[in-house]
Amino acid sequence: MNRILLTLLTLFTLTFSSAQTSIRWDEWGVPHITAKTVDELMYAQGWAQMKLHANMITELYGRARGKGAEYWGADKLEEDMMIHALGFPELAEKWTRDQDPEYKRMMSAFVNGLNAYAQAHPEAIKAENRVILPLTVQDANAHAIFIIFGRFVGGEEMGAALDWKEMGSNTWAIAPSRSADKHALLVQNPHLPWFGEFTFTEAHLMLPGKNLYGSTLVGLPGIAIGFNDNLGWSHTNNTIDNCDTYELTLQDDGYLLDGVKMPFTRKTETLRYKDADGSMKEKEINLLSSLHGPIVNMGKKKALAIRMPGTDRPNAGLQWWRMINSTNFDEFESALKMAQIPFWNVMYADKKGNIFYLFNGLVPKRSEGNWDFWSGRVPGDKSALIWKDVHPYADLPKVKNPTTGWLQNTNDPPWSSTYPFVLKSTDFPSYMSPHYMGFRNQRSIQMLMEDNSISFEELEKYKLSTHMGLADRILDDLFAAVDQYGTPLSKQAKDVLQRWDRTADDASVGGPLFALWASRMNFWNNSAFKTKWDETGDPLHTPDGLSDPKAAVQNLDSAATQLQAVFGKLDIPWGQAFRLHRDKFDLPGNGADGELGVFRVVWSRPQADKKYYAGGGDSWVGLIDFGPKPKARVLLSYGNSTQEGDPHNGDQLKLFSEKKMRDAYFDPAEVSKHTTLTEVRSGSGFVKK
Repeated sequence: MNRILLTLLTLFTLTFSSAQTSIRWDEWGVPHITAKTVDELMYAQGWAQMKLHANMITELYGRARGKGAEYWGADKLEEDMMIHALGFPELAEKWTRDQDPEYKRMMSAFVNGLNAYAQAHPEAIKAENRVILPLTVQDANAHAIFIIFGRFVGGEEMGAALDWKEMGSNTWAIAPSRSADKHALLVQNPHLPWFGEFTFTEAHLMLPGKNLYGSTLVGLPGIAIGFNDNLGWSHTNNTIDNCDTYELTLQDDGYLLDGVKMPFTRKTETLRYKDADGSMKEKEINLLSSLHGPIVNMGKKKALAIRMPGTDRPNAGLQWWRMINSTNFDEFESALKMAQIPFWNVMYADKKGNIFYLFNGLVPKRSEGNWDFWSGRVPGDKSALIWKDVHPYADLPKVKNPTTGWLQNTNDPPWSSTYPFVLKSTDFPSYMSPHYMGFRNQRSIQMLMEDNSISFEELEKYKLSTHMGLADRILDDLFAAVDQYGTPLSKQAKDVLQRWDRTADDASVGGPLFALWASRMNFWNNSAFKTKWDETGDPLHTPDGLSDPKAAVQNLDSAATQLQAVFGKLDIPWGQAFRLHRDKFDLPGNGADGELGVFRVVWSRPQADKKYYAGGGDSWVGLIDFGPKPKARVLLSYGNSTQEGDPHNGDQLKLFSEKKMRDAYFDPAEVSKHTTLTEVRSGSGFVKK
C-alpha cells in the first residue's frame, strides 16, 4: 500500500473514531448510522427503527407478549391463545436469560434506543399503543420467537400461514466466469406479505473498519439479509420439514405411547381481553403438553401435538451479526456452523469470486420414514418417532463454486440449485427435502442458462422480468383446445391471448385474462397436465399439455365472463386490473404469482372495487456486484416507513410501478452527497445537526 493511500485511510479512521454517533438520512428514508461501538450502533438503530415504525413495533411487541386481546380487542384472542399454548412467553424469558453476553448487550442497547425515541416523541405513537411502553429485551425476544417459530418453522402446521402460500423468495449467485465484468454477482429477493411482522426495514451500519448494508424485519436489530465490502448473502424459504405434527390417541385423561397411557403436563392460564364495549373480560385456557410437544388441538379421541427444533438456540441474531461482520468465506462459514438459525436457505457471493449455496436449517434426525411420511400427520403412539437431535452442518446439502458458474433458489428443493444437477438426493436421508420443479424455478434456471456473460444491467432486467413461463408451456395446447371445443367467447379470448406479449407488465394486454384462467385450472397441481413432470428425463420442459382440454375451454369461458363483467372487455392492460396501494399511493402494478412462472413475484387479492391489490411478493430486492468496490442497486418495494403520513410510507412504489431500482448509498462520499438530514447523539436521544 502506498504512503498516500495509507495516510488517507489513517485520517479517515481517526476522523471516524472521534466522530459522534450519528444518523444520516437519505432521500429514501434510509438511516446511515455511524458509531464507535456496537452498543452505540444498536442504540441508534433502535432509535431509527422507532422513528420509521413506532406504531408497528409497539403493536408487534404487544402481540408477541400474548396480550394483543387485552390491549386491542377480542379479535386478537385466538393469536394470544396460540402464543400461550406454544409456551412462547416462557421461552422468551429463557432466551433473555440464556443468550450470549455479546448479544445480550446488543439487544439491550437496541431496546434502549426504541424506548428513548418513544419517550422523546410520544406523539408518534397512537394512544392505544402506548399502554405497552416501556419495551423490554424480553419483548424483543418474544417478537423474534413469534416470527421464527410461529410464522416460519411452525407456521404451516399451525395454520398461521393463513392464505400466504406465496411466501417465498428468489436468489442468485453468479461466479466471475459467468459475469460480464468478471465479478461475482448476488441477487437478494425475499417475497413476503407487505404487512405486520413480515415487513422489512433497510439500514446502513458503520463501525470503525466496518461498512454493513442490508435489511431485517421490523423490530429486530442488525441485518438479516445484507452485504459488506467483501461479501453478501440472501435467504429464501427452504423446502425443509423441521416442524412435525403428531396425532395422539387419547385414553381417559392421557394419551397412548407404546401401548402405555401417559399423562399430559397441564397448566391453566387466564387471558384478559377487551370486549366490544370496552370492558375487560377474562378467559381461562387449559394448556397441555405431551412428550412430543405442546398440544395445539384437542378432540374427543385424538389430539395434535407440535414439535419444533431450535427453541433451545437463542442466538440467531448473534449468528446474523457474525455473518454480516465476516470478511471472507471461512469466517462466514464459521458463523453458519453456529447453527442458531433454524430455517431459510443461504445464498452467498464474495469479492474473491466464491459462490455458495446452503440448505440451511435444523433438520431432525429421524429413525424412519420419507418426506411424505414426515410432512403429513405423524403417528404419535410410537416413542421411536419422537426425534431428539438434529443434523449437524456437515450433513446439510450445500454447493460451492460449481462448474456451471451459477447457483439459484426459488424455494425449490436443493437438488436444483444448479443445472445440470450437482447434488444427488440419494446422498441424503429421504426426508431431507421433496422433489419438484415449479414454473418459477424453471424460468429462473432457463434465464441463467441462456446467458453466458451476465452484465449488471442484465441482472436487473432479469430480476424485474414478468415473463410468464407457464404461458410459453401451455398456450399452444389451449389454442388447440379452443379450436376444437370453443364458444364464440372463448374464441374471442383466444384472439386476445394470441396478441398478448406473455408478460405481467403494466401495459400488457391479455395478462389478466391468462392469470384468471390459470387460477381456475389449478396449474400448481400436476394432475392438470397431460404429461407429468419428468425429473430424470426432461425436468426443464415438463409438465406439459392439458389433461382435460374441454374443461380448459370451459374455464377460459368462465374467466372471460368474469373479466367482462368487471371491466367491460377482455383486452385490458395488467396495470388497470392489478394495483399497488399504500398510504396515499395507488399505482399500476406489474409482476404476478410465481406459480405462473414469473420471476418478479407479486401476489394480489381482489378488493371491493373488484380490482386486485398487491398484498405481498417482492419485498427487499438487492443486486450486488462484488468488484473492488461493491456496487449495489436496491428497492424496498413499499418504502422504509410504516408511519401514517410519513413521506417514505409507500414512496418506493413509484419505482416499483415503473420497474426501476435505486442505487444503494454504500460509499461514504455517496452517503454525504445524498444526506437530507443528520441527527447526532445528545444525551439519551438524537438532535438535528
